[in-house]
Order: sequence, then structure tokens, then C-alpha cells
Amino acid sequence: MTWAGLLIALVGALGYALGAALQQYEAVAEGASLKLVRRPRWWIGGVIGFAGACLHAVALSLAPLVVVQPISVATLVFAVPLAAFMYGRKPYRAEILGSLAVAVGLLWLMLLVPEHNVTPHLGNGAALGFLAVIGVIVLVTQVAAGRMRGAGRAIVLSVGAGVVTASVSTFVRVVGGGLEGDWGRLIHWFTLAVPVLLVCAVVLLQRSYAVGYFGIAYAGVQVIDPITSVLAGALLLGEPLPTAPGTAVPALLAAALTIGGTITLGRLAPDHTRPVVPANPAAPVEAAASPAAASPAAGSGSAVTAASDAN
Repeated sequence: MTWAGLLIALVGALGYALGAALQQYEAVAEGASLKLVRRPRWWIGGVIGFAGACLHAVALSLAPLVVVQPISVATLVFAVPLAAFMYGRKPYRAEILGSLAVAVGLLWLMLLVPEHNVTPHLGNGAALGFLAVIGVIVLVTQVAAGRMRGAGRAIVLSVGAGVVTASVSTFVRVVGGGLEGDWGRLIHWFTLAVPVLLVCAVVLLQRSYAVGYFGIAYAGVQVIDPITSVLAGALLLGEPLPTAPGTAVPALLAAALTIGGTITLGRLAPDHTRPVVPANPAAPVEAAASPAAASPAAGSGSAVTAASDAN
């Protein structure tokens, strides 16, 4: 059952990556607003992403949280090239290397977590406390993001989106893993919490995508989501964490690799699709959707970054 859960999680994660790339393209063009509902491509991305999330939910009902969550990390190396393709360009070398570093580093960290398949149980008090903590984190990130620009804004917003996404996975694990053949157990407020949290996660994801730094936004969610899920699994569901002294050095190396990849992605110039008025009025207006003129290491001081900061 665990292997079946892993395979289903992989297929679902690939769908989620494709859906995310499609939605990010539209979110950059329209901003995180209700205008997105008039964009067919945004809906297509949403449907594909939702299908991936459903498969992820099925996987969580078959395998432990600490086993399923790391699978989504691997899709980072697919999502970033897909997003680049949406803008009609090849992925930057820094995007590929940064994505690989984050994926390998985080997957390495997750593999250090011991597998222990137990039936999840979560009390009402613990669940409400968990949601309260998630709410505080989201509030802090939204306030902080209002005072930031560029890649910093994207990563802070992705932290809020990541913890909410992790809360969805946690409740899905509790509901799906606790069924044990009794469908009557679906009649619980935990089941109702899943779609509410999912809607909140979608809104927060669009806000992080709209900044224009897809690599750092997607990587931020992929890092925060599994780490939060693993902590929730350990603290709330009784799933184990690595305690052996021999895991300390590998954990530090994996963390350094993840942080280094995240920094690399954060230094990339943003993608955006809004037209830019040229300095010479006689020159034709060029679409900023093709960031070929922007160096991957352009940083926050470039004109491209300034345009993204308007989001």
C-alpha cells in the first residue's frame, strides 16, 4: 500500500506542477485578483492542479504523511522548466541548478525521517490549536509581504501558502488514513475544513505567483509544505522524527544544499507579461513576457524587477 501511495503521489505531484506553471503565468498577467476567473488558461491550470491534489489525497490515505510529502519536492525540477516554456524561453542554467539543489536537499532531509505507518488520530483541541498557529503564521507573512518587494516578497508569501497547503495535507491524512473502511467517519468537521483550507491555499498561492518569481515562490511552497507536514505528523499524529546522532551531519548538509538552491532561485530576474513602454516613443512596444534581455542574475535592481514589484 505504501508503494502504491508513492506512485500515486508522484503522478499527482507532476499534475500539480503543470497546473502551477499555468496559473502562475496568468497570475503575473492579471495579478492576484478576481480577473483571473475570466482567464481560461487559469481555470485549466486549476483543474489540472486540483486533479493532482486529489491524487495526493488518495496517496495520503495509503501511506504516511512523512513518506508522501517528499514526493512533491521532486516536481520542482519539472515545474520551473514548464514555467519557462510558458514564457517562450529556455530555462536559465541557474534555474535548473537551483531547482535541483532545493529538490535534492529537501528530499535528502525527508529521507532521514523514519517510516512508521500508524493510523492517524487528532483531537479537536489539538486541531484547533494547529489551525490557530497556521493562522498566525499566515497573518505575519501577509503583513511582512506588504513591506517587501521582489524575491523577498515572493518567498514570504510562499511561506504563508506553504503552511496552509501543509494543513490541508495534515487534515487529509487524518480523514483519509482514519477511515479504516468506515465511510461514516467522513461526517466530521475535519472533512469540511479541507475544502476551506484548500481555497485559502489557492488564494495565497496566486499572491505568491503574481510577484513574478515562479522559481522562488514554487520552491518556497515545496520547502515549507513538507517541513510543516512532517512536524505536524510528528507533533500531532505521533509519526516519528530522526533522532539518531548519525543523522545530524547529513541533515546539516542537506539543509545547506536546500538553502543554497533557494538563494540561487531568489537572485533570478522575474518573469512578467505586462507590456513595457520603451524609452524611445518611436520604437515598437515590446512584451515583457520574453525576459531574454534580462540576465538571470539581474537582481532586484533591474527594471524587470521594478515592474514585478508593482504586483
